[in-house]
Amino acid sequence: MAPTDLTEERSELGRSLLARGAMTPDWQNAFEAVPRSAFLPEVMWPFDMDSGTHVTVDVREEPALWLSYADADVPIVTQWDDGASGDGPVRVPTSSASMPSVVFRMLRDLDVQPGHKVLEIGTGTGWNAALLAHRLGVDRVTSIEIDPTVADTARSRLAAQELLGVVLTRDGALGDPSGAPFDRVIATAGIRAVPPQWITQTRPGGIIVAPWGTHFSNADARVRLSVDTAEASGHFTGPVEFMKLRAQRLPFDGHDEYLSGGMAGAERSTTEVTETELLGEGRFDPRTFAIGLRVRDCHHSVADKRDGARPVWFYGLTDRSWACVMFRDGREAAVWQAGPRQLWDNVLEALGWWLEAGKPGFERFGLTAAADGSQHAWLDSPKDAWPV
Repeated sequence: MAPTDLTEERSELGRSLLARGAMTPDWQNAFEAVPRSAFLPEVMWPFDMDSGTHVTVDVREEPALWLSYADADVPIVTQWDDGASGDGPVRVPTSSASMPSVVFRMLRDLDVQPGHKVLEIGTGTGWNAALLAHRLGVDRVTSIEIDPTVADTARSRLAAQELLGVVLTRDGALGDPSGAPFDRVIATAGIRAVPPQWITQTRPGGIIVAPWGTHFSNADARVRLSVDTAEASGHFTGPVEFMKLRAQRLPFDGHDEYLSGGMAGAERSTTEVTETELLGEGRFDPRTFAIGLRVRDCHHSVADKRDGARPVWFYGLTDRSWACVMFRDGREAAVWQAGPRQLWDNVLEALGWWLEAGKPGFERFGLTAAADGSQHAWLDSPKDAWPV
């Protein structure tokens, strides 16, 4: 691929991002000046939209394909299993380059202004830090990366672009007290609790933007929090999914720990709720997010459909409660539940609450996080909040 071809692809992507509102005009100069391709490894695993899978692409073998993915609006995995699994996908992606549209939506929410000091949690490839450094200056951006290899690689790539600011190798949940206070904090790793340090290290009136969710599913939602001394509060702005902050990964012991004795002794019933009514349309359906907000300390798993049957499992993360609803084509769904909590009853109650509230989308929900570590979700107004 000729350089002019790559420039044309970047222009097309830039115009597309602007047209969709994913990128605002004030970020266009940074986008054009800081190529994503300069922050990607020789071997990477972009998500192919047509096949719905990650593919392996080596720039030394397929340079044109590599470049086309580098400037496409797709997520790209750059590390698997915290770097322990060698040269290919084995189990879990643990570092990536996010979709450019997601990057710019989060930067739009961040609303940086000249003179702002920014703390970034999760350096990753370094591209997001480079965009911020180009916009604000290298002395205004501090980035934290927990993985030493990922951090070292990012430093090298940032230095090559003359955009290297402070990149710390440490747990991002701790923030950077020596550099505080910050005007803006942005996390590029999914969280299940807002670390109190991010609140105390942000100036009153500052903004925290992060992918936040519950352990109910792996999906997140972008949250934009305004900081006011001892707490931060604000609305969610839309669905997203990020790799999780290492200290806040799902604490799930596995299916067998819950059903070591099988399903004998479980309470059995049926439900008229259909598969679509429970699961909605796709992984980012707001009802799933809402159920996760209302049913605390619960994880759910949707199995593949086989022979017209699909089981959906629910697991209590603070006890050994579990529930299973088995959907079968043309038949009423069977339900099993056991343990201290009646998880299926809790899920039904949460689903009914969401329906009665008018099927609210992500943007009607909000979060208030306090410096003492407590968190409360709310619908429309913080006046009617509940702990999460």
